[in-house]
This record gives sequence, structure tokens and C-alpha cells, in this order.
Amino acid sequence: MTARVNAMSLWTVVPARAWTSAALLIAAVGALALIISLAFGNTGINIATLALLQIAAVLSLATFSGNSGIVSFGHSAFLGIGAYVAGVLTMSKGVQATALPHLPQWLQGHELSLPFVLVVVAIVGLAVGYLTGIPLSRLSTGSAAIGTLAFLIIIHVVLIGARDFTRGSQTFYGVPRLTTVYVAFAAAAVFILVARILRETPLGLRLRAARENEVAAAATGVNVREARHAGWAVSIMLAVIVGALYGGFLGAFSPKDFYFDLTFTLVSMLIVGGMLTVTGAVAGTILLAGIVQILRQAETGIDLGAFTVPGIFGLPQLGMGLALLLTIWRRPLGLVGLIEIGPGWPQQSLAAVPAATAPSSSAAALEVKSVTMRFGGLVALDDISFSVPAGQVTGLIGPNGAGKTTLINIICGQAKPSAGAILIDGRDMTGERPDQVAVAGLGRTFQNIRLFDRMTALENVAVAALAKGHSAAVARSLGMIWLEQLGLAARAGDFAGSFAYGDRRRLEIARALALEPRFLLLDEPAAGMNPAETDELIRTLEKLRNEHEIGLLVVEHDMRLIMRLSDRMVVLNKGQKIAEGTPREIRDNPKVIEAYIGSKRTQH
Repeated sequence: MTARVNAMSLWTVVPARAWTSAALLIAAVGALALIISLAFGNTGINIATLALLQIAAVLSLATFSGNSGIVSFGHSAFLGIGAYVAGVLTMSKGVQATALPHLPQWLQGHELSLPFVLVVVAIVGLAVGYLTGIPLSRLSTGSAAIGTLAFLIIIHVVLIGARDFTRGSQTFYGVPRLTTVYVAFAAAAVFILVARILRETPLGLRLRAARENEVAAAATGVNVREARHAGWAVSIMLAVIVGALYGGFLGAFSPKDFYFDLTFTLVSMLIVGGMLTVTGAVAGTILLAGIVQILRQAETGIDLGAFTVPGIFGLPQLGMGLALLLTIWRRPLGLVGLIEIGPGWPQQSLAAVPAATAPSSSAAALEVKSVTMRFGGLVALDDISFSVPAGQVTGLIGPNGAGKTTLINIICGQAKPSAGAILIDGRDMTGERPDQVAVAGLGRTFQNIRLFDRMTALENVAVAALAKGHSAAVARSLGMIWLEQLGLAARAGDFAGSFAYGDRRRLEIARALALEPRFLLLDEPAAGMNPAETDELIRTLEKLRNEHEIGLLVVEHDMRLIMRLSDRMVVLNKGQKIAEGTPREIRDNPKVIEAYIGSKRTQH
């Protein structure tokens, strides 16, 4: 497919949306902080400063958890790392000699200014994020969340044990209070901008695709492990920077200030507002920060004149807990849901955009060579061989239990065969990861549709285009081209989860085509479709075959579709290839008839 697209592409739209959204959030946060500061004097300034720092901290969490779907319970510990590193580097020599008498000489007496400290802290945070991300990125979603809890405990123990650097469990004092309300607002503004822009970058799109469906993301060319590793490193760098500012606000702190209580606060704020959007993260933080301040005043009791309401210890935590439970019960996606403040997706005119063309290669072939798959003593596939030439449709059929699903998983890289090989244009892809197979030239759809439901149609397709090395601008433009060809351009900005069944099938095909594949595997594309939708699908696939030299491998139970569409067919039964030939030859083959109808019926 050509990368030359109309200059009026979505490159000019997406940054505008993100910048406008960030500007509106920054303005709202700034106005609220100003009102609180003016209304309550010094107390209001402290409240506003704390709330602004909490916004930055929640956004550091949201850059990973919101985009990846993995809730991190360890970010508060990384805030602690930032606080202690910044505290050591900004502390005066006199206080340092008293508070940290055993501090190594190379760390003594720096007294750095805040800008220099933030640079050092950012470097430290990026290094810590990279190292801790190595094991975390290898874990599944649920296991990764537990892994972040392990980081929280490990770092807490280390902070207590490193007495020469942290004073252990005692209060770490003497930190210059360099974080003013202006510094906190600047930090919140920068973090809002970073978090909002990150969502639109290739990294953000890949993370969100993996969040929605790991299998589909890998089949679309996303290296899930690599994306999560990068997202985690960026998120931890931001968390450590916030920690430095938070320590500069407190002036004195201990490891317990960065333990479970802070973790609970940050996670609650993120989930209550909505972890899937930057707007939700900011809104949840503001809401819960206000509730906590009110309940903190009520914690010591309320004098109503006629009678006094006794104080309740832990009232702020109780309020946050109730807010969290109510949100999970009534609004699972948070109060904001999927709404991002700012303009929506404008309708795109594609009149000047050239038609998409797939790469042609008449000599190309997808080859299955002597593939055997054993599960213990069970032979699921026995020496299967066939090829899928470019520009032709190869149908793969067989009764239930024939081994089609196992073969598909092997071809797409989800399983490694016991013997044999899978070749794409002569390149051995046996045992390669699904994302590597996808990038090598194999697109696919799924029997049970796997779209990224909480992403727009355009984002679904753009993720695949990114896998071919295109920039975000070109990827979105190519995405619009494929949506236009599949008749979905008018709904480019709609969430995929809102699509009807037939449109979901077409969107999945458009996403697969955005990979610029030389071969396309369609796994029961007509499953669940009514006759009208099936006829439309047949016309779409025939158009692909006629206009592009893509090799199609179609697995289908709808015999009308597969017989009409296929140039050649391969039949499996009980793990063996029992026939290969033209549709006419397959239709008249006794072994095929026996496999589908049964030997007893064929005798009558």
C-alpha cells in the first residue's frame, strides 16, 4: 500500500484534539486551584498544592494503568524513591551532617537547585523503570498487577533498611520546601499534557490495543511485552519526578508515607474518575481530594450547636472506600467513562485520497510443510502440507475436530509444531511470535471477533498500520483509506464496541488489511452472519481477490461461500489431509463426502 496520502490527513486532527483537550483540563485545574487559594488563604494554598501534586501522581499512574489496563499498586513506592533522592541532593550541608552522618562522601553537600534535581531524578526514574519493567513485562495482566504489589513491599523494606541514606523508619527531615503552589501547578499542567499526548502516540495506541485484547494485538503486529516495558518505564520516571516534588512539599517524611495508604489513595482516585481517560484521572483526583478534605475536618467531630457529632477515626479512608465501591458497582468505567474532554472526531473527506493498493508478488506463497502436532500421545495434526499462492483463495475445511484450529494457531505463531515448518515467501516463521508473523506478511481475522472495543474504528486500523513502520500520521491516513474501502469511513470516530455484527466483521478485515499483508487468514468470516451479510462479505472478499494479489486462506463452514470463493481447497479430517483440489473435485471426492456425511449414509 502506498504511504503517499492526502496532506489533509488525520495528522492535523489528532494533535489538535489532544492539545485542545489538555488545554481545557489545565485551564480547569488552574482555575480551581486559584479559587481555593484565594478563598482559604494559606490553608487553601496548601490544599491546592497537595491536590495539584495528587493530580500529577495519579496521572503518572494513569500513563501505565490507564493505557495498559494493568492496575499498579506499586507507584507510591516509586514516589518514595524520588522523594529520598531529591531530599539527599537538596539538603543543606549542616542539616545533612546531623541527619545523615554516615552518608557516602560522593553524595554529600550537593545542595542542588530544583531544576537540576528534577533532571537527576528523571534519569534515576527512567533507569529504575527500565530495570523493574524487565520482569513485569513478562507477566500476564493479572500477574503483573500482583507484581507491582511486590515492588511496593520490596521498595518499602529497602527504604527502611538503607539507614545510611534514608534514616530507616525514622523521620527523614531537613528537606527544603521548594515545591510551591506554582511549581505544583506547573507539574500538573506538564503531566496532563504528557498523559494526553501519550495516548495518541504509537506507544499509547499499542498499549491500549494490548489492554483490549492481547491475542488480537499480537496478531496486529504489536509486541505486547515491548510496549508494556516502554510504558512502564515512562510511567515510573513520571512517578519518581512527582515523588521529588511531593517530598519538597512535605519537608519531612518516612517510608510509611509512601506505603499502602498512599497507594490506596492514588488507585481510588484513578478508578473513581475513570482510568481509561486523562479527563477521568483528573476528575477523580479532584473529587476525592475534595471529599477527603471535608471528611478530615469531620474526623475530629462536628459541633452543630444543639449537639455534637462525635469524631470517627479513619473517616477519610472510609469515604474513599465507599466511593470506590459505589463506582465499581454503578459505574465500572468510572464517573467519566470513555469521555475525553475536548472536540470529537470530525468527519473526514477522502475525495482526494488515492485508493489503497496491496503489495503484489506473484511468486509469493504461504507454505505449510509437513506440520505435525502432538499433545502427549494425541496426534492433532499428522504431516500436513499445502501452499497458499498469492492472488488466489485457498479454502480450508473439515468437520469439527479435524484440527483446523490447531493448524491456524501454528500458522499464526500462537503455537509451535512438534515437527514441520511454516514459510512465508520462503522465510521460515516456525516458532516466531504472533507479532513477528504478522509483520512478516500474514494478517488474520478471528472466528470470535476480537476488536479493540474501547478504541475507535480508526484507532483499531491505525494500530495495524503502525506495525509496518509508518508514522502515526501516515498510519491514521492509511487507516482511513481502508475504512473507506470497507465502507466504514463515516464511523471512523465511533468506538468499535458500538458496531453491529456485520460492521464488526468488516472492521476486523480492514484492520488486517492495514498490515499490508501478502496473505490473509480468515477464520470463519461468515460465522453468525445472516444471508444478506454473507452475500456482502462474499462481494468484499471477491473484490479483494480481484483488485489485490493477496493470498487468502479461508476457514469456513458455510459451504456456499467457500465453494463460490475458493480457487483451491484443502480438507482435513481427524488431523490428516484427506483431499486437495478445485471446489468441483472436492465436492465429488468420496473421502470428503464420507467425512461430512458418514460411511453408512454413502452406501445407500
